Order: sequence, then structure tokens, then C-alpha cells
Amino acid sequence: MDRLQAMEVFIRVVDTNSFTKAAHTLNLPRASVTNIIQNLEAYLKVRLLQRTTRRLNLTADGASYYERCVRVLAEIDEIEGAFSATKIVPRGKLRIETSGPVGKLILVPALDDFHARYPDIELTIGMSDRRVDIIEDGVDCAIRVGSLVDSNMVGRRLSDFHFLTAATPGYLQRHGVPASLQELDGHVAAKYISARTSRPMELRFLVDGKEVEVKLPASFTVNDAEAHLAMGLKGLGLFQIGRMLALPYLESGELVEVLPQWKPAKMETSLVYPQDRHQSLALRAFIQWTMDLCAAHPLLAGPSE
Repeated sequence: MDRLQAMEVFIRVVDTNSFTKAAHTLNLPRASVTNIIQNLEAYLKVRLLQRTTRRLNLTADGASYYERCVRVLAEIDEIEGAFSATKIVPRGKLRIETSGPVGKLILVPALDDFHARYPDIELTIGMSDRRVDIIEDGVDCAIRVGSLVDSNMVGRRLSDFHFLTAATPGYLQRHGVPASLQELDGHVAAKYISARTSRPMELRFLVDGKEVEVKLPASFTVNDAEAHLAMGLKGLGLFQIGRMLALPYLESGELVEVLPQWKPAKMETSLVYPQDRHQSLALRAFIQWTMDLCAAHPLLAGPSE
């Protein structure tokens, strides 16, 4: 039995809470994962996992063994990485989740650089406005916009995500150009459904450092950022959207920024991962590469930067 592989498999089963998900992320048959865990328990002469029809639970011995495995594998990675002569390179499969705009406008255009640096890392990138469960879905890390509410996650700040209020010239010609929040009366909004609350988001503006909410009737409401942009480009209402998405249309004149003196509050963009999960060399490489990419990316800079 390869004890190091057994440790890695055990950690992944615990992290994903699933033999099937662990097998998928490790590119192993499910039967192999089951056999490895059974052989490991036989070798240690203890039960590590309690299996039920719905989930897996660590035994007391399993919890202790998991913590020690995480430390051992982390130390091995550090030892190997300290000796350049061994030419240890990051390798393996990573599953990443991100929103569509960040994925398509920031990550995907730079993947050739990532592949040139780390040719032995295979990335699977999921893009959705829906927030996945990182642990349950077997995700290695996720890029999220907004405040972090899960205390079991480690968040690494990437940048600020800037928003603005916009409309088409045609919409403004029909409804008028508001010069103040009071002049929004009579306007309509194209609204976006929050992935966190599952409720339509009202227009929000920062006025003297305080957030002011303005409720307008909705012409249409969607739960996808690109569909939200498409509605705005059709002149279906005022809408608030990420600056990175709106920028090309502002430059072409297809959109006009409205009430620029009272911008929506910016949100923090973070890379998050489970705090107790073993970080492979591949995951460490991706985290650092993403932090460097976002720190220098012009689409993530504020309007005055």
C-alpha cells in the first residue's frame, strides 16, 4: 500500500464528504478509492469513517488521523519545494469556481500564461452566478465577489469590484437624465437577482459615505450577469453593473453612466478555500498566480486609478 497516496485519498474523501466526488477530483475509479480507504483502515486497525446513506462522518480516530495527515503532507510539500535540485513542479487537477464576468474577462484571457508556467496543472473552471458549496461540491477554491460569511473558509483578498449605474442613450432620451436621486422618480430599473439572497437587488448609492437604497419598479429581472447587461443594452431600464462589464459599452457610447457622483458601493473580490483543507503545490501555485493577475489587471482598477 502506498501510504502517501492513501493519506491523500483519505483527505480528499473527507474534504468532499463523498467517495464519488473524491474519485472524480483525483481522476481515480470510485472502486479504487473505496479499496484504498478499506486497506488503510485495515492497516491502521481502526475505523476512520462512519458511513451512512446520506453522508460520511469521521470517527474520533479518523478526525485525529485527518489532522495529522494534513500536517504531514504539508511538511512534505515544503521539504520538496525547498530543494530546487529535485525540480519538484506543481501538478495535478484543480477545480475552480468563479462568477461568469471574472472568469471570462479576467481568468480565461490569461490561461495561456498559466499553462506556460504550470503545464502539469489541469484546471476545471466552473462559471456561474450561483454560489456553490465548496466542500460539498469538491471545489478546491472559488473567486467570490462580496463579503465572506462562512467562518470555515479562508479568504485571500484579490481586489475591489467596482460598480456603476448605467442606461442607454435611447432610454435616457425617453425618460430624462436624472441629476439627483430625487429625480429617479418615474424611472424603471432592469434588476438583478442576488445569488446570496435570491431576491432582486434594488438600486443603491453611496451618499456622504452612507448607502441609500432607491426602489424603482422593475421592467425585467434576471439572475445572470450577462443577461442583466443584455437587458440594459436593450434600453429596458436603469441598471447597476460591474464596471468591468460596462466599460467597453461606455467607451463605444452604447451606455451612459448615470449619477456618477453617487456610485454604488464597491465590493471586495476574494479567493476562498476551506481553512482545514490540505493545500497542494498546485493549489498554492494557482492562488499566487491569481493574486498577481488581479493585482495588476486594468479591468479591476477603479475609475480614478
